[in-house]
Amino acid sequence: MINKNHITGIVLAGGKSSRMGTDKGFLKLNNKYFVSHSIDALKPLVSETLIVSDNKDYDVFKCQRVEDTIKNSGPVAGIYSGLAASKTKWNLILSCDIPLIKTEILQKLLNEIPNDFDAVLTKSNNRLMPLIGLYKKSCRNTFKNALQNNEKRLQMVLKSLKTKQIVLKNNEQQTTTNINTPNEFNAIKNANNY
Repeated sequence: MINKNHITGIVLAGGKSSRMGTDKGFLKLNNKYFVSHSIDALKPLVSETLIVSDNKDYDVFKCQRVEDTIKNSGPVAGIYSGLAASKTKWNLILSCDIPLIKTEILQKLLNEIPNDFDAVLTKSNNRLMPLIGLYKKSCRNTFKNALQNNEKRLQMVLKSLKTKQIVLKNNEQQTTTNINTPNEFNAIKNANNY
């Protein structure tokens, strides 16, 4: 396993949240902001945490905030900006809209550190979850090239990387639920009695 001094946590919080209608990082589950759930899940595994967002309100979380260097380009730009700002070889990337995420799930990515891969990604409910992943800093060049070619689709960028997938067990899959709409938010609150 990699020493945490060689890992940076990167929380992606720069999305437009158009389906939710509000900044998802500031939604609360169990009296805790979504972004705080992400920061807390990363904290035991990383040397520092960066938040990728143009929103200065995120400064209250006492993490270095990194602005998107290329605007309006979605998670491809967010990942690029985070990797470009990182000082470590390895980077745990996590979207801010996954409030049930647990440190144990992120630990599984670190347990698989194969040096011949660019990224280790989570697979949950038969879906690849690239916003719960471990990326080498060197991937930033692939993301930069994609952005320079106006490629904003994350799945297309991932095809240029050598990736490994970690398939989660059935009882672990709920922890990777991402929340995009008010209905999804209400469902998760009701299911977890929050």
